Amino acid sequence: MTSKNNGLSAALVSNLQDVLSKRKGGSDGSAEEEEPPPSTSVSVDVAAKEEIDDSRPIVLVTNGDGIDSIGLVSLVEALVKEGLYNVHVCAPQTDKSVSSHSMTPGETIAASSADIKGATAFEVSGTPVDCISLGLSGALFAWSKPILIISGINQGSSCGHQMFYSGGVAGAREALISGVPSLCLSLNWKKDESKESDFKDAVGVCLPLINATIRDIEKGVFPKDCSLRIEIPTSPSSNKGFKVTKQSMWRQTPSWQAVSANRHPGAGNFMSNQQSLGAQLAQLGRDASAAGAARRFTTQKKSIVEIESVGVAAKTDSRVKKYFRLEVSVTPLSLLPKMDSETQAAASEWISKALNADQ
Repeated sequence: MTSKNNGLSAALVSNLQDVLSKRKGGSDGSAEEEEPPPSTSVSVDVAAKEEIDDSRPIVLVTNGDGIDSIGLVSLVEALVKEGLYNVHVCAPQTDKSVSSHSMTPGETIAASSADIKGATAFEVSGTPVDCISLGLSGALFAWSKPILIISGINQGSSCGHQMFYSGGVAGAREALISGVPSLCLSLNWKKDESKESDFKDAVGVCLPLINATIRDIEKGVFPKDCSLRIEIPTSPSSNKGFKVTKQSMWRQTPSWQAVSANRHPGAGNFMSNQQSLGAQLAQLGRDASAAGAARRFTTQKKSIVEIESVGVAAKTDSRVKKYFRLEVSVTPLSLLPKMDSETQAAASEWISKALNADQ
C-alpha cells in the first residue's frame, strides 16, 4: 500500500500499513507492494471521504412548511451548489407552519430518509422543534453540532406576534436555545400575486448573508447567542438591500367564521357516532328477544297484550355544538413600527461590513 495525499493523517496511514502487513504474515516492506483486500480498500475510501466531508462546515436546514416545500428545496439546492458546506436537512414530513414551539413528547417520532440531491435529508413526523431537537441530539446524525441552522425559506411573513405562532421561527429559536447560531428566512407570500420562482429569487437575496454569517462564525466575530430573522419582500428580484428593524408588537386580527356542522366533521365525532350506533343495535336485539318472550307468555293466558320493541332511544346531547374556521387577515409591512435609530445603525453596520467583505 503506497502513501499518497488522500486526506488521511500520516499516523492513520502507518497504522493501516502495519495491519495489512500483519494480515499477510509479513513484517518486511514486500507486503506493502501487494494490493490490499477489496474490503480493506473500501473501508479506507469511506474513511477518507467522511474526513473530507467533515472538513466543510455543517449546515442544518429545517422549515415550517414541510420537507417538500419549494422554499426549502430551492435553498438546499443553492447551498449544495455552492460546494462550501456539508448540507443536512431535518424537516417536518407535513406542513407545521403554525405549530409554534410545540414538541411531541410521549409519542414515537419517525425519521425517514428523503431524496434531496447533494444533501443528507430526513423527513420527521413531528414539529420543526422536534426536528431541531432530534438533529442536535446525536441520535440521527453522526456529528455533534452544526456551524449554523437555517429555517426556511418559509412561505409567509412572520412579523410581529406572528413569530409566536410560526413553526419556522420556532425551529430557529430552538437552535438558539441549544447554543447554535440560526437564521430564519421567510418570504412575504401573497395569494394570486406571488409565484414559485420568487423562492429562487429569495435564495439569491439571502445567500450572500448566509455566506457572510458562516464566515463570521468561523472567525469568531458573529454575535454570540444570536438568531437573525430575515423577512423577504413579496418581489425578491426588486430587493434594494437589507434594513434592520426591531421586533414589532403588530398582531394579525383573528377572524373566526361560522361554518356548517357537516362541512368538516371531526374524526372523534365520527368514531363516537359509530360506537353509539353499535350500542343501539345491540340494545335493539335484546329488546326484540324480550318482546318475543312477553308475547308468548301473554298468549298462553288468552289475554293478549301487544308489546312492540322500538329500541332504546339514542342519548340526546343537550350541548350546543358550533363549528368555526379561523381566517387571518394580512397587514401591510409598511404599517409595522420601526426600531430606534441607534440600534438600527449598529445592526446595519454589521450587515454592511459582513456583505462588503465578500466583494
